[in-house]
Amino acid sequence: MDQEYERRLLRQINHQNLPKEARLTKAVSATCSPVSVKSGDRFIPTRAGSNWSINFHYANENCRSPNQNHKAKDASSDSSKDAVTYAALLRNELLGAGTETVLDPHTDDRHHPVLFQDSHSLFRYTVHKKRVPFNSDNEISPYSLSPLSNKSHKLLRSPRKPARKISKIPFKVLDAPELQDDFYLNLVDWSAGNLLSVGLGACVYLWSACTSQVTRLCDLSVDGDSVTSVCWNERGSLVAVGTHKGFVQIWDAAGGRKITSLEGHSARVGALAWNGEQLSSGSRDRVILQRDIRTMPSSSAERRLQGHRQEVCGLKWSPDHQHLASGGNDNKLLVWNSSSLLPVQQYSDHLAAVKAIAWSPHQHGLLASGGGTADRCLRFWNTLTGQALQSTDTGSQVCNLAWSKHANELVSTHGYSQNQILVWKYPSLTQVAKLTGHSYRVLYLAVSPDGEAIVTGAGDETLRFWNVFSKTRCTKESKSVLNLFTRIR
Repeated sequence: MDQEYERRLLRQINHQNLPKEARLTKAVSATCSPVSVKSGDRFIPTRAGSNWSINFHYANENCRSPNQNHKAKDASSDSSKDAVTYAALLRNELLGAGTETVLDPHTDDRHHPVLFQDSHSLFRYTVHKKRVPFNSDNEISPYSLSPLSNKSHKLLRSPRKPARKISKIPFKVLDAPELQDDFYLNLVDWSAGNLLSVGLGACVYLWSACTSQVTRLCDLSVDGDSVTSVCWNERGSLVAVGTHKGFVQIWDAAGGRKITSLEGHSARVGALAWNGEQLSSGSRDRVILQRDIRTMPSSSAERRLQGHRQEVCGLKWSPDHQHLASGGNDNKLLVWNSSSLLPVQQYSDHLAAVKAIAWSPHQHGLLASGGGTADRCLRFWNTLTGQALQSTDTGSQVCNLAWSKHANELVSTHGYSQNQILVWKYPSLTQVAKLTGHSYRVLYLAVSPDGEAIVTGAGDETLRFWNVFSKTRCTKESKSVLNLFTRIR
């Protein structure tokens, strides 16, 4: 007899002769012990501690690196949505995830939730439930030849949001000779009557978006002066012109005549902002003057707001006409009300000049601001509570900000060192588009009256028109005067 066989046979006989309690103790200890003991001619491995990394539902954004996620978001929206739909379809058919709708890969959420996870086993036996009677609203026909489940059919039938496409090429380019390359000036504005006012050297020109006709409104060279700011009133009938010598002139655009010239500043006026019939002006003399043009000339109707220690380069009134935001070269952002002579709020988080200021038309009290070269940050403030909300580093000097009238988005123009135009989605602060074309810093920005297009100006002496915002929330104004533009390069 073989010795090995004889040894195994004797071991089995001895095991059977043991008392029942001893055999039970030995079996329990053998089961709990992680060390496998070779017994007999069979080896059964223990897979309880195995780490199965082949689960299909792990193929989502959580398994990717941040760089891979960033590249995926920069890919085309069509291919991204197709990939997400296909992945959801596989999860439905292979894993029974039950997904009925597809999440947009470019939504504000940083990570899409995993709809189905089972860390114990990927392949498992299931007992099919008895089929319920057919319901045309909830199930597919029992006679359908499609191999897909009911959930997958709902997934494929779910409506898909059309892809947002922003052209990276301006639809119109105008020459703007003598457009100054000065960060502290505001030389471009777009009126409610669809007239674009541009300060070029000592002159102010009006360009009609309807007829493309150009007219010269004023020429300050006769007085040895130059234009430093322009700003339309809300109705688009009057345009205010700030000058290098500290004057503020009010012009009737339709009649082409000067209504009045306001004194009070001792240095150039680089920022203007209308609030109904009141006009606010900010100057290099660090003073903000607020005057009612209906009572001119009268010093009693003048309010002097003193809070900045250096030049005032940004002014914007809130949509409810109650608060004025001012930015200065002292890196301060101040908020004033309509009655006090002192700022009611002061923000000092910026590390450079604050020229870019914009109030949100969608959220009451939300204020956005941008800093200069040493700061490069977009910051958002809740002026109702005085709290800082969030910020992001744009990587370059922030020159201008403007909110979309129809969606919770905003556009920013930049200078050193990339000279780009960025469209942001709020509050996620994800970039919707990046537009380039200017060879100098993009110092000037204005939004069209219908809220769809913007115009940007730079020291390269060009004005470029871009379609960046969509009118998704506005159904009444279906016809836009901007359609009269001839789209040329």
